[in-house]
Amino acid sequence: MATVATTSPQGAWELGARAGYAASGVMHALIGVLAAQLALGSSGGSADESGAFAALAQTPFGGVALWFSVVGFTALALWQAAAALSGAAGATADRVKAGAKGAVYLVLALTALSVVRGGNGGGGASDFTARLMQSTGGRLLVGAIGLGLVAVGVYHVVKGVRRKFLEDLTRLPSGTAGRVARRAGTVGYAAKGVALGIVGVLFVLAAARANPAEASGLDGALQALRDAPAGPVLLLLVAAGLVAFGVYCGVRSRFGRL
Repeated sequence: MATVATTSPQGAWELGARAGYAASGVMHALIGVLAAQLALGSSGGSADESGAFAALAQTPFGGVALWFSVVGFTALALWQAAAALSGAAGATADRVKAGAKGAVYLVLALTALSVVRGGNGGGGASDFTARLMQSTGGRLLVGAIGLGLVAVGVYHVVKGVRRKFLEDLTRLPSGTAGRVARRAGTVGYAAKGVALGIVGVLFVLAAARANPAEASGLDGALQALRDAPAGPVLLLLVAAGLVAFGVYCGVRSRFGRL
């Protein structure tokens, strides 16, 4: 008698979480392409998450790819939240980190959902900052967020340079694939760290000057980098790094530790 293969709920959930890493890889690669266009003087779209999803929507199978992203990011968010709440993530600091990651992936899922439903991915960072500054202690909170982003950026750079990202892999592919993964992770984490650090600095400046318009997201940070001395060259390097980070995320979707 023939048997029918079944997939356990746990296995399906893990598969969905790995799909989230794959979706993250596509998203970062597209942001890198948009950043390169920005460096070369083209306005291909916002060089951020919403811009990447909008670019994905224009492809022949954009709708399917966006729904794949929604499901993947949601599964990954729930996986991280479960690890944080159950204690499976480890020590308290690791549980907090897992919870923060879960929140980030949930925002990405909602952003992709907004785009697939015809929206623009939500409001900008300056709108969020303006609302936050109207609350009691809002400027201090905006400044704290900025410092936190700078710290996360430094963490990413250190993780890339010291190749600590290899600890996130259950094993490394052999041969050329393994060498590509190492280089992509090293360059990718460093580039993402630089971008996050610039976003953080802009938040701190917005808090110090009480000017929400100075607090911009990733797209604004990359534009600020472009306008700096030797900016287009630096932006092209960061763009290449973001594409490399996308490649690493693809490797992590297959060999990553959940």
